[in-house]
Amino acid sequence: MEEKFWYLKQCDLFSRLTPEQVEAVEARCRVRTFNRGSLIYLPSDQNDAVLLLASGRVKIYHLTAEGKQALLALIDPGELFGELAVFAAGQRDEFAETMEKSVAILIPRDVLQELMDQHANVAVGITRLMGLRRQRVEQRLKSLLFRSNRERLVHLLLELAGRYGRQTTDGVQLTIKLSHQDLASIIGSTRETVTVVLGELQAEGMLLIRRRQIILASLDRLATTVNERVPVLPQPARPGDPVLRQA
Repeated sequence: MEEKFWYLKQCDLFSRLTPEQVEAVEARCRVRTFNRGSLIYLPSDQNDAVLLLASGRVKIYHLTAEGKQALLALIDPGELFGELAVFAAGQRDEFAETMEKSVAILIPRDVLQELMDQHANVAVGITRLMGLRRQRVEQRLKSLLFRSNRERLVHLLLELAGRYGRQTTDGVQLTIKLSHQDLASIIGSTRETVTVVLGELQAEGMLLIRRRQIILASLDRLATTVNERVPVLPQPARPGDPVLRQA
């Protein structure tokens, strides 16, 4: 019970609740551990709980008519997912699969609905989360419609730098490891095309690839090629900072 309590309290969404309120929520939650490559839920599963990722990483995706993955979101520790359960009963409409060994806390829909009724900051947080997710999906759809494969991939690399970038002597290292197929699933392309474009960018001196690790050697040049601003890198965690975040 104490472990769940810590995870919930460290999530921004629940940070303003009293210890007693968090314990009351905790008592109605369940913790599950999933191995890498496990399906947390399917489109046919009941939409009866929201999940908080405590550790690991999860990808949310649809399957196209051809059976290919269309990746919608990457979920990191401290983020909620399956949040549509708060507003709509019925069945899920996407897949949630672990990319590494993960621990998730299942929060029943009625528990979160009660919190939203009682605490305005929880309701605002859930609404903001859904808005940000929708915005990301809409931006990706626009990218698919109006940009070339190269432009889509560069935009994605810049987005990942703003979320997972770490400054090193060789450039900005992406601390998340994604396969060429993962990148292709996000930008609506093919693994072969992604491999070719990454090779071109490496030959042009804009990035380095080392053991599935991507280092953006020239963030300025990458941003300039697609007329985008250079992303702000995430701040390194400091001792005492919360490990988990809301979104």
